[in-house]
Amino acid sequence: MLRVAVLLSGRGSNLQALIDACRDPDFPATIVSVISNNPHAQGLARAQKAGIATTVVNHRSYESRETFDAAITNDLDEARAELVCLAGFMRILTKRFVNRWRNRLLNIHPSLLPSFKGLDAQQQALDAGVKLAGCSVHFVRSGLDDGPIIAQAAVPVLDNDDVKALSTRILALEHSLYPRVVRLIAEGRVAVVNERAIIDGKLHSSSSMSNPSQD
Repeated sequence: MLRVAVLLSGRGSNLQALIDACRDPDFPATIVSVISNNPHAQGLARAQKAGIATTVVNHRSYESRETFDAAITNDLDEARAELVCLAGFMRILTKRFVNRWRNRLLNIHPSLLPSFKGLDAQQQALDAGVKLAGCSVHFVRSGLDDGPIIAQAAVPVLDNDDVKALSTRILALEHSLYPRVVRLIAEGRVAVVNERAIIDGKLHSSSSMSNPSQD
């Protein structure tokens, strides 16, 4: 069983998706720790309800990003975490931390990366007039929302979409995609070669999609 830790700052809906996935006896991973920089994060209550150990590492208690990240690493080491999943963790991690967990640190972002990095990705997508939006799970690098993309999922952008409607549809994709990626990693099916994530030895599938769809 792959030992997974989750870092979050807010409500923890992606954490809940991972908790639900781990309830399946056949799921090859288990969540051993949930860490939050926000003592009031709803995700902490979700973890506690599921019987998962929680820790608050309040960034306001540390003099620098380096000491904050070191405290998180210490907690991850104590939990013997093997994979770290960022799930709405609203702190920028230092390069040292990212390198320490290289290819063992995941993030999920509500856009089809490399487009629309940073905050308000859904609004960025609407402003750009794209026809497809979605989410991406990637290994974390020191750049903003940067790193080898492991998997993506897409939804059409509808003519009457606003941020709330589009975000709701993308979030449903996130809840499905994140556990799938954790399963792939736990099964040893993901590798990084020349900074590209390869699943089962393939860079991509042979299928395609389009919007509008081709009849």
